[in-house]
Amino acid sequence: MLLSTLAILAGFGLLIWGADRFVMGASATARNLGVSPLIIGLTIVGFGTSAPEMLVSGLAAWYGNPGISVGNAIGSNITNIGLVLGITALLIPVTVNSDILRREFPILFVFMMLALWLISDNYLGWWDGLILIGGMFAMIIWVVMIGLRSRKTDPMKVEFEEEFSDTMSSGKATFWLIVGIIILLIGSRAVVWGATEIAVSLGISDLVIGLTIIAIGTSLPELAATIMCVYKDEHDIAIGNIIGSNMFNLLGVLGLPGLIHPFALPAETLSRDFGAMVALTVALFIMSYGFKGAGRINRFEGGILLASWCGYMGWIYVASV
Repeated sequence: MLLSTLAILAGFGLLIWGADRFVMGASATARNLGVSPLIIGLTIVGFGTSAPEMLVSGLAAWYGNPGISVGNAIGSNITNIGLVLGITALLIPVTVNSDILRREFPILFVFMMLALWLISDNYLGWWDGLILIGGMFAMIIWVVMIGLRSRKTDPMKVEFEEEFSDTMSSGKATFWLIVGIIILLIGSRAVVWGATEIAVSLGISDLVIGLTIIAIGTSLPELAATIMCVYKDEHDIAIGNIIGSNMFNLLGVLGLPGLIHPFALPAETLSRDFGAMVALTVALFIMSYGFKGAGRINRFEGGILLASWCGYMGWIYVASV
């Protein structure tokens, strides 16, 4: 049990550091190839902060624990909104100005309903996984297209230009990109092994482990990135990271176990977990959309998000014991 816990903690540390190196190397490589900071921020950063979830999901399914994968996908979305944005808004209220985000919210809902429809039979199959992975690539293309159309007027353009103003040689960028991928793989393997051992020793399901321990750990990069962005007054990037990460989770992270290890979902996945994710996503939309101007998540609303996440964790605990 102690060794498993240490493996998870070490794995989380490697995932955080590896994701940071991966994003740094990939962003610098793209910048050296002439890609605009706005496109880098909308694609590479969103993918990079979701890389821990995707690798953990893929490895868990590969080693026969798809429950960890599904729990990680849904639980990370719940954690991103309830814990990450809740804590961030409690520290500093978050303002949302970007038109891109207002266009991304409806797409997030579309992907959420697509995922719900695919798993409504309580089975995540190969075709379900293929459709979700295909949706992920379609989403990347769509984000790039709206970024190109809005690159001159959107407020996020200035924020991303400031974020990616540093230069790095192509050789150094490639080095950090490769190192980041390797560290992410090692960290993911440690987390999956430790989580599986703890689930077996405690007699609880892989799904619960994925919804709690794994979801919290793999959301740590989003927590660090979101708080840092808000402190640097890059509020649109902070919200964009959350929305982008949640779309990657619904499509890429949830789709991988369907392709690798199709399996029947526990009944509570839809009735409890997916429902909680939808409720928190709707709350985020109402708080941040800005129906009459700029949206704003104040401290009171951040407290509501955090309290909702804590209540959900309590719900899982009561149901488990």
